Amino acid sequence: MRIARFSHHDAIRYGIVDDTDLVVLAGDPMFAGFDTTGERVPIGDVTLLAPVIPRSKVVCVGKNYHDHAAEMGGEAPTEPLLFLKPNTAVIGPGDAIVRPPQSHDTHFEGELAAVIGRIAKNVPTGDALAYVFGYTIANDVTARDLQRSDGQWSRAKGFDTFCPLGPAIETEFDVDGARLQTRRNGEVKQDAPLTDMIHSVADIIAYASAAFTLLPGDVILTGTPAGVGPFDAGDTLEVEITGLGTLRNPARDA
Repeated sequence: MRIARFSHHDAIRYGIVDDTDLVVLAGDPMFAGFDTTGERVPIGDVTLLAPVIPRSKVVCVGKNYHDHAAEMGGEAPTEPLLFLKPNTAVIGPGDAIVRPPQSHDTHFEGELAAVIGRIAKNVPTGDALAYVFGYTIANDVTARDLQRSDGQWSRAKGFDTFCPLGPAIETEFDVDGARLQTRRNGEVKQDAPLTDMIHSVADIIAYASAAFTLLPGDVILTGTPAGVGPFDAGDTLEVEITGLGTLRNPARDA
């Protein structure tokens, strides 16, 4: 089932994607279930929004593909390398990524994102996927020059608009057989199977939940493959994952 969050007639609502329509839900399905209102709205008549706004945090994993770790000049860590993005970084499909004046080297990083569906604390790896509500696409935008100069990643990863999510949440998704591709102005920059991840989604959830409680609506970004690179104002960035669709965002300067 594919769930979209959308704006229509000045109201924010949720719907089940059914071909070219949205079957409108009575409320947020993460908390209110999948009861429908009986309404159908053409997708072309709505504005798609970020499918979820995390209640507390976006948990990210660095260097979770061997080839990306190598291009960043180091070995992949033996355990998931965690960092956080604020929920104020989240934007939706079609929203502009804003390059801040503090940075002159902003990079795209296409990623698979898992959306947590219920409270998770000290979750065993074998049970971890039961805590996932669904999956979507993310772009872990990074001010690479600030990442280098700061020596830690909070500012470089946390600017407003630096976490595009969308276009929808797929509740039934299998990593096996899925590929991630990132394009800058139509040119392929990243292309890798999701099975190349070093630490699986279940591994990451178990590891993160041992450190801090994961809440419904929290988002897990699972790392990016090789091919990350800079983008400029006026560019269009697209991240596509098999079975999840395409997340497309323009870029502009502040």
